Amino acid sequence: MNKDVILSVKDLQVNYGGIEAVKGISFDVHQGDIVTLIGANGAGKSTTLKAIVGLVKTKAGSIEFMGENLIGQNSTAIVSKGITLVPEGRRVFADLSVLENIKIGAYLRNDDLTDDINWVYDLFPRLKERSWQLAGTLSGGEQQMLAVARALMSRPKVIMMDEPSLGLAPIIVKGIFDIIKEINRQGTTVLLIEQNANMALKTADYGYVLETGKITLSGKGSELLVNEDVKKAYLGK
Repeated sequence: MNKDVILSVKDLQVNYGGIEAVKGISFDVHQGDIVTLIGANGAGKSTTLKAIVGLVKTKAGSIEFMGENLIGQNSTAIVSKGITLVPEGRRVFADLSVLENIKIGAYLRNDDLTDDINWVYDLFPRLKERSWQLAGTLSGGEQQMLAVARALMSRPKVIMMDEPSLGLAPIIVKGIFDIIKEINRQGTTVLLIEQNANMALKTADYGYVLETGKITLSGKGSELLVNEDVKKAYLGK
């Protein structure tokens, strides 16, 4: 069964000052898939996600979401259409409680949040236990859970995650990836960038390899996992 393309990036170029951070990349994300972008630091992965959600200006190219070009739209408008970003480094509001952080994710909504708060608590029982705890006192893994829960409160069609496993212990990383799979199973499309290429490719339906602002390889996650070049460069084999 062919799935519809929900997000399509074509010939995207982004410059930082005089530096070409992204050099004309193209990729598609199909509805219901988990798609990963892998590559070394500085390859342009984070910049690509920031361009999609309107946090950096693009030099050229198009970003289409459900057939509509997002170029030139601000981040609030893009979130309201159904794309959210879980930023690198979690960025929780340290002096607010877990529940207050979660509610901030729904800042564009004016309906009753009860069902969705219960939904994210079902996904993350640890957060329910710590509902009134200040977010700054949570562990790194709990803060990552909170960042994901907050992003889910806008009921996104596509959730983008920037290095969700960064700095976390291996057992916590497995739990985060289990959650990513569960969110996807419940119907949310996932676009993921991740230093842990092994976990990312095991989880993803499809993957793209970025090197210095260009896509050099693409294929099913399972195919890239056994690709000799990918193994040497990113899997330490």
